[in-house]
Amino acid sequence: MFRKIYISILGAVVAAVPGIFAQPPQVEARIAGLEANEEYMSLLGEDARLQIREDSIAQIVSRMRRQLQDDPANRRHYSQEILELEGRMFEIRNAKGRLIDRINTIEQEWVLANLSGAVHSGKPAEQDAAAAVPDSLKVRNLVDNIYLRDHLTPEDYAALRKAQGLEMGAVDYVNRYFANHATLAALAENYEAVQTEAEATEILDRYEALQGLNRVLADSLSLTWNYIFDNKNYAYARLLDKLGEERILSREEELAADAARQLSDLREEVASEAVADYFLRKRVLVDFESEVARVLDLGQALDSLRGVKTQLEAVDFRLPRVAVTERFFLEYDSVAFSSVPKYTYQHPIPECKVYSRGTIYRVLLGTFNTKRAAATFRGAYPLFYLIDDAGKWCYYTGGFATREEADRAQALLKKHGFVRPEVVVWTDGEYRNLAHEPEAEPGVACRIEISGTDTLSDAAKAIAAAGDSELSRVGEGRFVVGTFASRSAAEQTASALRAVEPDLEIKVVEIVE
Repeated sequence: MFRKIYISILGAVVAAVPGIFAQPPQVEARIAGLEANEEYMSLLGEDARLQIREDSIAQIVSRMRRQLQDDPANRRHYSQEILELEGRMFEIRNAKGRLIDRINTIEQEWVLANLSGAVHSGKPAEQDAAAAVPDSLKVRNLVDNIYLRDHLTPEDYAALRKAQGLEMGAVDYVNRYFANHATLAALAENYEAVQTEAEATEILDRYEALQGLNRVLADSLSLTWNYIFDNKNYAYARLLDKLGEERILSREEELAADAARQLSDLREEVASEAVADYFLRKRVLVDFESEVARVLDLGQALDSLRGVKTQLEAVDFRLPRVAVTERFFLEYDSVAFSSVPKYTYQHPIPECKVYSRGTIYRVLLGTFNTKRAAATFRGAYPLFYLIDDAGKWCYYTGGFATREEADRAQALLKKHGFVRPEVVVWTDGEYRNLAHEPEAEPGVACRIEISGTDTLSDAAKAIAAAGDSELSRVGEGRFVVGTFASRSAAEQTASALRAVEPDLEIKVVEIVE
């Protein structure tokens, strides 16, 4: 039934976009003069086709999310299908990114080549500019105006034109970052809802891959945007300085300083400083360009820039951070006793599961040279076994989140006649028998030391602030969490911190009070 629903949704979307797989989309050159470039036009067509595919899949996902809310009984099936579709969207966005990079390169090369011909030819400058730049762009695009070319050095004007050519690339980086951020938020929601470790691992892998892609996009945006801002700002400042517009230059410096202060205030709140910086300084730059257009009496360029300003003000660029706290899916269980055998030949004692992440305590009932019958353990359950490196059969019971719970189970087992039950613990797959460790000396406590960063994620701060512990900065790139009354409590918190900050050095140390 679910498959029928899915197919009907897909059919509805395809029907809503007639001919999307049959006829290629009609595209126009983004820069006049490149219409005859076959590679360029082919890339634009492929980009348009990919956009149609992405939009179609997005519609399917949107409808399936509504179906998921209306039909909670099939939540798992819908969630799986949504994940698969979002994976296809992820692949499409990657392909579009590669296309956009090549499209931008062709456009920049064309602009610079035609600019070089205009600057170095023997014809009058105004005549060459009219031949190289279409009238439609010469009026509305500030950078294409001949006045700027004639009153800037060839090198400065070339850098200004290159910066203008990179603008669409910066916009593409931002759009891809926004789309990925929305997918990250959906993945984080799905991660909290899934019920199995396999589903959670799949989502977490995709989440981390997408986070990595967004870091790359943010770095690319930062590099591109710094070049755009620096070269445009420099060119406009040179121009207005020649015109004696010190008031405008002073005002723009104040706006830039205010943007820097706003970015500093947002640094701990937003998902990407690079994205926030782009929008804050883009507003400053558009204001600067508007002043240049006003001084030069370029009415149509000024109108165009006002439209850009309106668009910028409508964008909420303060994207919140998306954090996922890794779930371990540890199976905890208490110790109980039964007069009816829980384990038989058909249902033998299972092997003890060792989790690669997280902390779990168990009680070791005994170590034997050979395999033992379940009756050996006085009706206790659940039971598990492991064969150690020496070939010994080790039998365990229970599964506990804290040392205190394990200690209570140990006391209960002693009351039921077990001579020497021992509390053991696995931390991220590492085994320790606590009975073989020396007791902590009086006056000795533990704390957690974190090094390798100047800031911690919100998830790490929440873990550190849990319970009675405190988080403190103790120097450049170093933090301390504590103190803890026992090493086991400190180890448990440290394990949770390592899960959300895997790249940092996190260790538990004993301190003397």
